[in-house]
Amino acid sequence: MSAEHDTDHDYEELGLVAGLEIHQQLDTDSKLFCGCPTDRRDSEESTHRFRRYLHPTKSELGEIDVAALEEASVEREFEYLAFDSTCLVEADEEPPHRIDDEAIHTVLEIAALLDMNPVDEAHVMRKIVVDGSNTSGFQRSARVAGDGAISTSEGAVGIEDMELEEESAGRVAETDSGVRYALDRLGIPLVEIGTKPDIRSPAQAKEAAERIGMLLRSTGKVKRGLGTIRQDVNVSIAEGARVELKGVQSLDDIDDIVRNEVNRQVELLDVRDALSEREAGVAEPMDVSEVFADTDSGLIGGALSGDGRAMAVRLDGFDGLVGRELQPDRRLGTEFADHAKRHGVGGVFHTDELPAYGVIGDEVAALREAVDADEEDAVAMVAADPESATAAIEAVADRARAAIDGVPEETRGANDDGTTRYLRPLPGAARMYPETDVPPVELDFEGVETPELLTEKVERYRSELGLDAGLAEQVAYGRRMSLFEAAVERGVDSTLAAGTVESTATELRRDGVPVDEVGDERFLSLFELYQEGEVTSESLPDLLAAIAENPALSPAEAAEREGLGSAGDDEVRETVIEVVERNEEQVREQGMGAFSGLMGECMGALGGRAEGDEVSELLREEIQKRA
Repeated sequence: MSAEHDTDHDYEELGLVAGLEIHQQLDTDSKLFCGCPTDRRDSEESTHRFRRYLHPTKSELGEIDVAALEEASVEREFEYLAFDSTCLVEADEEPPHRIDDEAIHTVLEIAALLDMNPVDEAHVMRKIVVDGSNTSGFQRSARVAGDGAISTSEGAVGIEDMELEEESAGRVAETDSGVRYALDRLGIPLVEIGTKPDIRSPAQAKEAAERIGMLLRSTGKVKRGLGTIRQDVNVSIAEGARVELKGVQSLDDIDDIVRNEVNRQVELLDVRDALSEREAGVAEPMDVSEVFADTDSGLIGGALSGDGRAMAVRLDGFDGLVGRELQPDRRLGTEFADHAKRHGVGGVFHTDELPAYGVIGDEVAALREAVDADEEDAVAMVAADPESATAAIEAVADRARAAIDGVPEETRGANDDGTTRYLRPLPGAARMYPETDVPPVELDFEGVETPELLTEKVERYRSELGLDAGLAEQVAYGRRMSLFEAAVERGVDSTLAAGTVESTATELRRDGVPVDEVGDERFLSLFELYQEGEVTSESLPDLLAAIAENPALSPAEAAEREGLGSAGDDEVRETVIEVVERNEEQVREQGMGAFSGLMGECMGALGGRAEGDEVSELLREEIQKRA
């Protein structure tokens, strides 16, 4: 079946097996191995920077992880932005401190929700990472629990283990010599939850991820927003191979990611079978620069200027298959290009798509002749500096050989459109070894209470606080759930509190008001003004907007500056009488039929400085007097 005609597969027949790895940042005061805050910073706030080169090291058994080895084959300089809120631990200039107690308490709450058993002692390990995302060249991680389970509509999904680890540095930009990272994110406590390979369909993968996400948010101690939670998915089918799909940002994308990976593996197996029938093979790469000595192709000519080189490889029996679509708008040739780009080239040319890019038919024929290609053969080519071109064409040849075997085991990155791209080989056991600078921590459930589930909160908000179903769910699953509960505890009307922190805040956010910058304490001060009668519920949206746009002002100062203080009883009555007298003829003719229009006029005249119920009562009295 071709990916160009994508339909749902019979996943049971294909033998789909999938598992999840959920990575969630914890909302602790301090980082995992130092006392620095976990707040994110703008890159422009950086106070200093430094540079590093990273190289893989051998494990205790003298082995080097294959993924780390490939990563290190591309020589890159890593630049790090440091802040006044980061310290020498993030810079790898000081040993890590003890594991943060708040992070330990939070992961035990999560373990309780997932019905997991904590380990007796958490021992920190080093996991080799040489992509620059950690200044030390490794990530610290500790297994904290195992043997749990969650329920889905398609059956139980086991939870294999849970790790507590340090978040990586945030990637800021590509530079001419490598990558720039920011250290504000490095060291934020991160929980990694790995399921057993019990998932049998894309829909079940999404449901399981949603369930785990709900349980995590039920603690009220996880960070929210883009980038604070990431999902990895391990996918294989019976004749395929285990492929790790990294960095799925949205829960809504998980089923599409799994579905597209199944399609990719099915297509690769079809390609394998076709190559087997053709007795396919891969020749040795050759220098074909002379073929393009006088080319009019800007891409190739530019790459060959100076001492550039064109390298090609004959792919015996591959004709028509290099252009085979494996995922939407991604072909086997795209996979070749993914591997080649790891070595600094811009992409790959192949005969399934040529002539194109300024390459003419005569040049394609000359290329085929240069590598002795027959009609059933394809030719792949790269053009770059000699070192990059040689490494890239070897990578293409290796990937073509893997296509003859079928589906390669590898780690792939998630794209925004639900497709994936090659990142690196699957890591092995050689990437882990003990961390000797951090003492182990004893774990048990003593003093740990199981948090109320968000689903239970929704029901409680409805039954005890009187919220309607929609608003109850909006608040329970929203970022301001803790703020809502704090406001209600202080006596604020539950419907008013919920409407303000969710509906009003959402409307203001859509209007471009930076309401997310308003902290919980300022929200609570706003509610306090209302409870003291200093402002009205009608003025709360304007007051919230005012304090969001003027961070230096307290809610009381903002209310005074914006003229949002409550009108006195006399002023409200005088305003209502004035509006009624101005519309006396309408009142005599329509009686209470004039109420709606005059109510709006009264509220407008008072500018939100009076409660609607109070104005409504006075207006009815005045209309009845004159009707």
